[in-house]
Amino acid sequence: MPNLFLVMLGGAIGSAARYGVGRAGVALLGPVFPWGTLAVNIVGGFLMGLLGAGLLRFGEEAEQARLLLGVGVLGGFTTFSSFSLETFAMIERGDVLTALGYVLASVIGAIGAVAIGMTLARAVTA
Repeated sequence: MPNLFLVMLGGAIGSAARYGVGRAGVALLGPVFPWGTLAVNIVGGFLMGLLGAGLLRFGEEAEQARLLLGVGVLGGFTTFSSFSLETFAMIERGDVLTALGYVLASVIGAIGAVAIGMTLARAVTA
């Protein structure tokens, strides 16, 4: 299967999932805080950790899986551009402390989720 098609297919799946999580966040918790974006960035970090550790076991044989799942699905699922716009909007309306909390929760949460995902994947495959 051509590499570009794998990335496109995965991106469509990831973007649709991101949209669904965003809508669910608004429906469940309201539109005041971007809970959906925060959730996809942390969950996406965790899944990227699992995927990264799993792909390391297979080396170059896993290139198509990396393109479909890592570049495509998780690239479409996680939302750094949305995160940046939402953070800027908070700052613009004077919610600087909320914006700072959002930045810290997103970055620390996503990095922590990658670490947890990799650790879990390595423990399961060891």
